[in-house]
Amino acid sequence: MNTLTVSDQAIALDKDGFLVDLQDWSHAAAEALAEREGIALTADHWEILELLRQFYQEYQLSPATRPLIKYTALKLGADKGNSPHLNRLFNGTPAKLAAKLAGLPKPTNCI
Repeated sequence: MNTLTVSDQAIALDKDGFLVDLQDWSHAAAEALAEREGIALTADHWEILELLRQFYQEYQLSPATRPLIKYTALKLGADKGNSPHLNRLFNGTPAKLAAKLAGLPKPTNCI
């Protein structure tokens, strides 16, 4: 099992790098996960991560790409709820990578 060290705390990760315990998520954990992916989180990233966490609280699942785009457009507008914007932020895999950074389970349809 992989681990992520955040503030001297070892956080368990699954084989794909997702948190084993969703309660381990924090802003510091998100920053550390993003660093592993070569991403420096910006306000645009945080906006999507918070939105994803809201989606998860509402539906108890991590959205696939299409629902993520629709939900983002609904909540933040079409200028942010579109594939090019989300792909640019999350290296072409917005549903999977954003869920990982938001401390959520891997979307069920992602390889």
